Amino acid sequence: MTAPADVRRGAIAVFVIFALNGVAVATWISRLPTVRDILGLDVSQVGILIAGLSVGSIFGLFAASPIVHRFGARLTIVGTLVVGSLGIGGMTIATSVLPVYAFAIGSMAVFGFAWSMCDVAMNVEGTVVERASGRTLMPWFHASWSLGSVLGAGIGAAAAFGGIVPSIHFAAIGVLLLVAALFFPRLMPAKIGSNAEGSVEGAVEPKPTFREQLGVWKEPRTLLIGVLVLGMAFAEGSANDWLTIAMVDDRGLDAGQGALLFGVFSVAMTIGRIAGVPLLDRFGRVPVLRVSVLAAALGLGAVILLPSIPVTVVAIVIWGLGAALGFPVGMSAAGDDPSRAAARVSAVATIAYCAFLVGPPIIGFVGHQIGILNALWIVFGLIVIAGLAVPAARERVARG
Repeated sequence: MTAPADVRRGAIAVFVIFALNGVAVATWISRLPTVRDILGLDVSQVGILIAGLSVGSIFGLFAASPIVHRFGARLTIVGTLVVGSLGIGGMTIATSVLPVYAFAIGSMAVFGFAWSMCDVAMNVEGTVVERASGRTLMPWFHASWSLGSVLGAGIGAAAAFGGIVPSIHFAAIGVLLLVAALFFPRLMPAKIGSNAEGSVEGAVEPKPTFREQLGVWKEPRTLLIGVLVLGMAFAEGSANDWLTIAMVDDRGLDAGQGALLFGVFSVAMTIGRIAGVPLLDRFGRVPVLRVSVLAAALGLGAVILLPSIPVTVVAIVIWGLGAALGFPVGMSAAGDDPSRAAARVSAVATIAYCAFLVGPPIIGFVGHQIGILNALWIVFGLIVIAGLAVPAARERVARG
C-alpha cells in the first residue's frame, strides 16, 4: 500500500512536470509574432511552422505507449525533457545565427516529439497518483500546466516589451528543462507511479502486447472520449496557436499586447481547472462538461464577432473557462481502468493531437484568405461536435 507521504510527493512531482510543460509551450507561443518577423513568414507559412511541431507530436504520441510500457513514465519524462531542450535549442539557432525556415520547422518537430511524449507520460503518471489518492486531481494537474503557461506567457510578454531577442529567451528555457531532467527522478518517489516495465503499481495485468495496445482503438468509449478531447483540444489549441497573431493582425494590437491577451486566456484556463475540481466532485463529469462546452462555444463566438477590445477580453475569459476541463477530464476518463491505462491515454491523446496536426495549417490557409478570426469558426463547429460526445466521459470505476 502506498504511503500518504509518497502520494503527496508524487502529486508534487506531477504538478512540477505539468508546469514545466506549460512554460515550454508558452515560450514559443508568446514569441511567435517575433519569430514570424525574423523568418519573414506569411500566415500560411506560420501554419506550416506550427504543423512541424504537430507532425513531431504525432510521432511522439505513437511512440509514447510502447516507450512508457518499456521504461516507465518517470524515465520517459526525463528523456523528453532532454530532447525537448534540444528542440528549443534549435529554435535558438533558427532565430539567430541560422534563420532558415526549414531548420525552424525541424526544430519545432523535435520539440513536438518530446512535448507530446511527455504529455502522455505525465498524464499516465497523473492518473496513477489520482487513483492512489482517491481524489479528483487531474484538473489540478492541468491547472498547473496552465499556471506554467501563464508564467511562460508573462516571461514572453516581458521579453517582447523589453526587446529581448527570442534566441536568448529560448536558450534560457532550454537550460531550465535540462536542470529539471536532473532533479525530477529525486522528486518522484519510487513507490508511486509506473515501474520499469510500465505496469501501474498494484495492477495485476501482465504487460500488454503491441496487438493489445492497438486493440484500444476498437473500443467505442475510448474513441468517443477521443472525439470529446479532440474538440476541446481545438478550443484550447487554437488559442495557443493563433490568439496572439489574431489580436495583432485582426485587432491591430502590438506583439506585447497580443502576448498579454494570451496570458488572459491562460489565467482563465487555470481558474477553470482549479475551480472545476469541487464542481466535478459534486455534480459529476457529464453536467460539468456540458456547461464547459457551452461556455467555450459562446466565448469563442464572441471573440470572433465582437471587435471591442474590452468585450474581447471578457469573451477570452469565458472561452478559457469553457475550454479548461475538456482535456484533463478526458484524460482522467481514459485512465479510469488501470488495465492498459497507458494505451488508452495514448490513444485519446493521439486523437486529440490531430487538432494540433491538422488545425494549424487548415486555420492558417483559411485565415490567409479570410482572416484568422473568421477561420476560427472551424473550431466553433468542432466544439459543438465535442458536446455530443460528452456522455462517454461518465465515471466507470471508483477511485481509491
